[in-house]
Amino acid sequence: MIAGKKSRTRTFLFVEVPMVLILLFTLGPYLWMLLTSLTSENRLFTEGPSIIGATFENYIRLFKTVGFLNNMIASLIVAVGTVIVGLSLSVTAAYAFSRFSFRGKKYLMIQFLIINMFPIVLLILPLFVLMRVLGLLDTHLALIIANSTVAIPFSTWMMTSYINGIPKSLDEAAMTDGCTRMGALRRVVLPLCTPGIVATGIYIFITSWNEYLYALTLGGQNVRTITVAIQTLIGEYEVQWGLLTAGGIVGALPATVLFLIVQKRLISGMTQGAVKG
Repeated sequence: MIAGKKSRTRTFLFVEVPMVLILLFTLGPYLWMLLTSLTSENRLFTEGPSIIGATFENYIRLFKTVGFLNNMIASLIVAVGTVIVGLSLSVTAAYAFSRFSFRGKKYLMIQFLIINMFPIVLLILPLFVLMRVLGLLDTHLALIIANSTVAIPFSTWMMTSYINGIPKSLDEAAMTDGCTRMGALRRVVLPLCTPGIVATGIYIFITSWNEYLYALTLGGQNVRTITVAIQTLIGEYEVQWGLLTAGGIVGALPATVLFLIVQKRLISGMTQGAVKG
């Protein structure tokens, strides 16, 4: 009995208490942001954030005055477009890297990895000049192309790992039964690496949804994503904390909801991609 109490005490002190502290440390800023967004501007500077007298005034102003809904739609178009382009190219490239042997294969894979080692700020000027020449500035397509330059290299690495885990004999069996190479990819490989596709798609979506530098440089009045819209709430002499935190909460919701919906597939895909065999 005494040993059981000591074990329970040790578990409480060394497991449960640290976990609670970690959760408070992790969720604390988000809770504070939520309280700030639910506090009116007047009370915010006199009494501070409080759940007492909570109001949705900042959220109403955010959508009616700032026009945040249009910014969310722009971010959604860019993120979904980047997912479509990124997955289409990274899956086919990963299949080629996994199934074919050709000269320079290892060099190309290493080059894909090296690309992600450079800060994206180095690509802003060349992309800006390119989009200006093509007449694509301040369009969704410009941001989709720009985000794809960051998403595709790493996504190709991820998908190559998943496809390597699928035996080549399955492709060969499908082609023996009459499938073409693309038919084997569509009917055999893609269904088997669905968790990996989901995990890669979530990575691309979140990266594109939270991207700021490309959106600021290549966007404008017609295409303004939520990251740029939130930044405009910070003035030279004033910060609209209520609107700023409300925008942060609303901006975080789509990615959070998407993660909760596909959580099981995401974890399965990440685990599958981490293990060979």
